[in-house]
Amino acid sequence: MSKSKEAAAASAVLEYLKKQNRPYSATDVFSNLHKEYGKTAVTRVLEELAQKGKIKEKVYGKQKVYCADQSVFPEVKDTEMKAMDQQIVELTDKVRNTQAACKGREAELRDLTSSITTQEAKAQLAEFTKKCSQYQEKLDKLKSGGKTITKEEKEKVYKEHEAMVKQWRKRKRMATEMLDAILEGYPKRKKDLFEEIGIETDEECKVKMPQS
Repeated sequence: MSKSKEAAAASAVLEYLKKQNRPYSATDVFSNLHKEYGKTAVTRVLEELAQKGKIKEKVYGKQKVYCADQSVFPEVKDTEMKAMDQQIVELTDKVRNTQAACKGREAELRDLTSSITTQEAKAQLAEFTKKCSQYQEKLDKLKSGGKTITKEEKEKVYKEHEAMVKQWRKRKRMATEMLDAILEGYPKRKKDLFEEIGIETDEECKVKMPQS
C-alpha cells in the first residue's frame, strides 16, 4: 500500500473510532468501513495508532479490541449524562412506535395491492352473471325433463374430472414430500411452518379428495 493510501486508511480508521466511540476488533473496523481498505492494512494501522497513543488497545486472550482515546473527549456532567440517557429512551420508544406503524402500513398496502380494481370487479360480475344465466337455463331444462348434454359431453366431463383428481393427488404428494424435507431441519412444529409460509390443508378448506 502506498504512503498516501495508508495515510488515508489511518485517517479514516481514527475518525471512525472517534465518531462511534465504542470498542471494535480489527475485523469489525474493516467491515464497517465497507472493506474500502484491506484487512491487513486496517490491522496494521490500528496497531500503529495504538503505539502512537492515538487510540487504546485492549487484549482479551487472543482477541484485540481498539477504541478511541477517551482523553480527547470533553468531560460530561452527570446532568448531561442523565439527559442523554433520557433522550436515548425517548428515541428508542420513537423507533419502536415507528416500526409498529410501518408494519401496519405494510399490511394495509398488501391488502390494497391484493384487492381487485373496480373495473376488474365489474368484469367478473358480468362473467358470473353470464354463467349464472347459463346454469339457470340448464337447470330449467333439467326440471322440465329436457336433454341438456350428450353422451360424449358427459364422458368428456368424467375424463376431465379424473385428470384433475390425478393432478390433485400428484401435486399433493409432491408438496408433502417437499414439506417433509423442510421439516427435517425446521426447529418448530409443522403447524408453525404451515402458518409461516401460508399453507392451507385440504382439511382446513373442508375438501376431500375423491377416491380412485
